[in-house]
Amino acid sequence: MKRSSRLSLALHALVHLHKQPDEAITSSTLAQCLMTNPVVVRRVLGTLREAGLVASTRGHDGGWRLLRPAGEINLRQVYAAMGESLLIRTESDPGDIACGIVRTVNAVMGDFLADAEALLAARLERVSLDDIAREATPNPLHPHHGNHHHG
Repeated sequence: MKRSSRLSLALHALVHLHKQPDEAITSSTLAQCLMTNPVVVRRVLGTLREAGLVASTRGHDGGWRLLRPAGEINLRQVYAAMGESLLIRTESDPGDIACGIVRTVNAVMGDFLADAEALLAARLERVSLDDIAREATPNPLHPHHGNHHHG
């Protein structure tokens, strides 16, 4: 999956689903668009399904769909669903906890990261999936762009 996070993969997949509202998109088709394995796509979308953001159907016309309009899905919801932190954790090794300096540094950094996480969450909440989709400029070199088919 290269250097991409599960969050960016999820957002990429969700935008593709939003752009094709009248048809379900298969994991294989999404995997080609995302340049990854269909199993990775199914795992990510399975997490989003548990969060109530997408649904899947089996069979001839099966695939993945958004459960809600893209304007009602914000980045905070996707971020929370993926359970992935965008912030770097700085805690020292737990074996060092006997050191008073380590405990103080961990406490200060913990407070700082909690504040940063709250600011990040508030900002993510203001951006909808629809906002991203509107700003996304299709790449003509993108594999299968605009050619989502069942398969």
